[in-house]
Amino acid sequence: MKLYNTASKSIEEFHPLEDKSVKLYACGPTVYDYTHLGHLRKYVLDDILVRTLRHAGYEVKHVQNITDVGHLTSDDDVGEDKLEKGAKKYHTGAEALARRFEDYFFYSMDLLGVLRPSLSCRATDHIQAQLEMVLALEKKGLTYVIEGDGVYFDTSKIDDYGKLINPDPKLAKQVLMAQREGERVDKVIGRKHPTDFALWKFERPGENRQMVWPSPWHERSFPGWHIECSAMALEHLGEQIDIHTGGVDHINIHHTNEIAQTEAVTGKKPFSRYWVHHNYLFIDGQKMSKSLNNFYTIDDVIERGFAPRALRLLFLMSHYRSEQNFTWDSLAAAQKAYLRLARFVLDLRNSKRNSELELSDFPGAVQLHHDFFDAIENDLKTNEALTVLWELMQSDLDSDVLYRLVMEFDQVLGLGLAGLTEESLLEAVKKALAKTIIDQDFAQKMGVQENLLQLSDLPDSIQELIKKRQLARRDQDFTEADRLRAELKEQGYELLDLADGQLAIRKIK
Repeated sequence: MKLYNTASKSIEEFHPLEDKSVKLYACGPTVYDYTHLGHLRKYVLDDILVRTLRHAGYEVKHVQNITDVGHLTSDDDVGEDKLEKGAKKYHTGAEALARRFEDYFFYSMDLLGVLRPSLSCRATDHIQAQLEMVLALEKKGLTYVIEGDGVYFDTSKIDDYGKLINPDPKLAKQVLMAQREGERVDKVIGRKHPTDFALWKFERPGENRQMVWPSPWHERSFPGWHIECSAMALEHLGEQIDIHTGGVDHINIHHTNEIAQTEAVTGKKPFSRYWVHHNYLFIDGQKMSKSLNNFYTIDDVIERGFAPRALRLLFLMSHYRSEQNFTWDSLAAAQKAYLRLARFVLDLRNSKRNSELELSDFPGAVQLHHDFFDAIENDLKTNEALTVLWELMQSDLDSDVLYRLVMEFDQVLGLGLAGLTEESLLEAVKKALAKTIIDQDFAQKMGVQENLLQLSDLPDSIQELIKKRQLARRDQDFTEADRLRAELKEQGYELLDLADGQLAIRKIK
């Protein structure tokens, strides 16, 4: 097993602290708004990491936080708390908002086949642990208080601040300073050094926050963003962990600050042995943004007729360290690939016979197995692993051997192939047809041609009912159109209204 380690800037052999036990911490969602496609890609690829480790024989304790307080709209410790801002936007309480979007996050994860973490922990359930960590840093002389603002970590007091960016502190500082200049962030009045960061924040006069706690420094206060992950990782995984994941946007600030404060508390013990970072997802070549109207959720994907696992397949077509550009056309191509794969798996399941066969007796199967796991265990090269899967689909190996290979591959890919049925495939085809993602020729290739009929194939009485319904729809008499549709269904024919006024007809009796 090999992983690219951001800390060393190289691919390394993976060796956990304990023989076959892996402690993995993943930065979780800030639950102030809907989980979008950019989030989905990150967590799908985290899921690939967890699945790969488990397939390789490791016992993985996967801890993932829920940030439900304290994440400011700027990484530079200024602006509104995202939860407070979201509560105003949606006209609800901050806690109710957090629970609503936490539920939506897991709803999205479940649809994409992302395994639940071993432990999902909320920041608001760990206030005391965070407070005690700040007090420990204060006792070590590493903090200072800005009146009316908060408690800050003094980065000048440690000699390796920024080592995740560069082991040379001077070069790391140059990167951090250049970033701050480029962002033109608001300055925090009273901050001693530009890289100092907030550990604990105070409510400002007139702010009237919903989520506040008493602290030794202020009666109404709340944790900074970075302290949350450190405190929860320490509580649930201990002073040293094996893997910490997050987005590439976390490297320079969030994860750099996590390392500084955690190792300051534990006495310079390396916080995480491996740092795994996922690259950005762009939408039609642009950064995802509500102002550009390209902020899409899993519901948007489903409403357009796509299967959620087709989106997962699309994410796997690009390596986690590469930027990926999402387009609806690319998802349409992934949908077709997913449906072909589903048809292939169902055909294998229907034809497989000899369960006594040993894979080791088939050199071609052994090679496919080796190639797949060589790719996936070499820094999670999902794109190369999928190439092996497509090769398998062209193989003339015994159907039982192929089926068993596909099922083992899917333990890592998570495409839900074991749960496929003829009914689920038909439903996916129907939805795609209804949104013209696929055409009837493609649907027929998926083995559902016996269900899709042309108007001329039908009895005259049925043709007449369909024509009457089409006229009713044209005249916007939808009550009559619905009545005729129900009558047709009673006689064994289901109508699928496609885009551009087209119609597909399926025999159901």
